[in-house]
Amino acid sequence: MNFDIKTPNKELIEQLQHKIDFKTKPIGSLGMLEQLAVKIGCIQNTLTPELKQPTIMVFAGDHGIALDGVSPYPQEVTWQMVANFMAGGAAINVFGRQNGIDIKIVDAGVNYDFDKEWNVIDAKIAHGTKSYLNGAAMTSEQFQLAIKRGADLVEQAHKGGTNIIGFGEMGIANTSSAAVLLHLLADVDLKECVGRGTGWDDEGLKRKYEILNSAVENYKGDSSIENIFAHFGGFEIVMIAGAMLKAAELKMIIMVDGFIITSALLAASKMNPEVLEYCIFTHKSNENGHKHMLAHLNANAILDLGMRLGEGTGAAVAYPIIESAVNFLNQMASFEDAGVSNSDKVVNEG
Repeated sequence: MNFDIKTPNKELIEQLQHKIDFKTKPIGSLGMLEQLAVKIGCIQNTLTPELKQPTIMVFAGDHGIALDGVSPYPQEVTWQMVANFMAGGAAINVFGRQNGIDIKIVDAGVNYDFDKEWNVIDAKIAHGTKSYLNGAAMTSEQFQLAIKRGADLVEQAHKGGTNIIGFGEMGIANTSSAAVLLHLLADVDLKECVGRGTGWDDEGLKRKYEILNSAVENYKGDSSIENIFAHFGGFEIVMIAGAMLKAAELKMIIMVDGFIITSALLAASKMNPEVLEYCIFTHKSNENGHKHMLAHLNANAILDLGMRLGEGTGAAVAYPIIESAVNFLNQMASFEDAGVSNSDKVVNEG
């Protein structure tokens, strides 16, 4: 599936910066908020951008590799956490309510059949991936279907009025997929990529690394992004990559969460680098590999709060800051409006 992603209008940068520099403040004094305002203005091709119907889609999927011992938690936790999401009791629900963000829960491939009255969005590819210890996690057909279903869900949200979207995930053992993708796609030593995930001690971390190292050594495929991604990915991670690519095609702002979500973006960026132009990196995860992902993508995150929960929580917590960037651009008075002198001395103080 191909995505026609256009580069945002960079010709507006100078006009946006001029508008920002003549606000009633010293030049550069709002720091990253100014950078965000310029980026969002360019994406929306306007000097007066708007954020409409912010949405975070949380994709859930199970991983066959979990049964090989890479996680201290059983696979059942995936569907149990989906139940918690639907009951409104998870961290992402709390932050979504707090910040006026619509939270949508998607079954990308959970090893469980949800009752229809739960209102989980059914995009299930299969009841979890296969283990990639000795073979591919999914078939090429499943991979393509996951990309398409992610894209279709974003298109629906866009038609409903959403122009800023974030993604979350739930899937026991998905930090393992993210670690291998980082290793293979960014050429980072696997030991640097493998972290504690849901809470391994030192012995468990060592065992997780050994299992993943064996999986990488057993890989007999080529170096194409599609084959690597299908072999080691999860249904939820692939679906998120498709969703991101479609969001960029539709000129939506993409809020990038932590380690798992950035692994989806890392893969998506190898499929179409233009997707990065639409991304705001909301936080730096405390999962060790995330710093390597951010470095590889030359990205600066808004927040560094030691978080590593996933679910899209970093995006939800950072959203009010993104909102602040748009609001100051649109609502803050200029020197001329306020009748304030903007001599070089005043403008450059601070």
